Amino acid sequence: MKHNLKKALALLMALALACGAVACSGSSDSTTDGDSSTGSSSAAESSAADASESAAASEAGAESSAADGEAEETEEVELIVFAAASMTETLTEIKETYEAAHEGVTITYNFDSSGTLKTQIEEGAECDLFISAGQKQMDQLDITADAEVNTDGLDFVLEESRIDLLENRVTLCVPDGNPAGIESFDDLAEKLAEGSVFMAMGNEDVPVGQYTQKILAYYGLDEDELANAGCITYGTNVKEVTTQVSEASVDCGVIYCTDAYSAGLEIVDYATAEMCGQVIYPAAVLKTSANQEAAQEFLDYLTTDEAMAVFESVGFAPVA
Repeated sequence: MKHNLKKALALLMALALACGAVACSGSSDSTTDGDSSTGSSSAAESSAADASESAAASEAGAESSAADGEAEETEEVELIVFAAASMTETLTEIKETYEAAHEGVTITYNFDSSGTLKTQIEEGAECDLFISAGQKQMDQLDITADAEVNTDGLDFVLEESRIDLLENRVTLCVPDGNPAGIESFDDLAEKLAEGSVFMAMGNEDVPVGQYTQKILAYYGLDEDELANAGCITYGTNVKEVTTQVSEASVDCGVIYCTDAYSAGLEIVDYATAEMCGQVIYPAAVLKTSANQEAAQEFLDYLTTDEAMAVFESVGFAPVA
């Protein structure tokens, strides 16, 4: 009996211990669940914070990219344009319009005789776009031109960029009042033969001088004889010839229509194509240019109606 009682008491104690263990386990699980919930909340908060930081970083990156894009759009470009002196007034006006519409683009001109500009390019002068007053000077830089003209095999012209941009006219101009009473090229030829007139013309390396040489040859006049007789004086470019006529230091001068217009000179005659051929102004981007794309864009603009209106206002014409 005692043995059975001891056995029963032992069983009851075992049951009590088991119940206690279960209760502790429940409490522990509850505590664990609470901790897990708290941990989940903290993790969520951390994740939200990370997401916020990521969004902020993304936004900052987008702003930075946008800023970089704007910087690229407004990248500073200086275009160096070598152009015949007869284009000074028109290209200066076009420069103001173009720069106003193209932020970051600055155009720097070098105006001179086409022969001088060609030599400067050949000698390594920095130039993006060349506009000549004659085909010869452009041909001398173009590897695709006749080898009899491009005798040195120079290769400066960017392939497919060359165009015939404008046409000008060769004119016979006189000072105010026309003191020598020169009426036409025919009249000039007679007076030159008589040695009774003093004429200004461009040097032989200047397109306007080359056109004048053709006119003299057309009338069968010997340039060297006339120069030795004191009937001819020279200018290094068309602007110098124009100045001599404007200052009345000569009786007349052979210049372009555009220069006569700009200087307000009286034109007494126009040379025909039979006398000296067409006066074509070719233009081309150079292979040595560091800004070929920008130079091509500017050249394209020069062919637009807006730019042509400026050229035509002083006597230029689109090439027919």
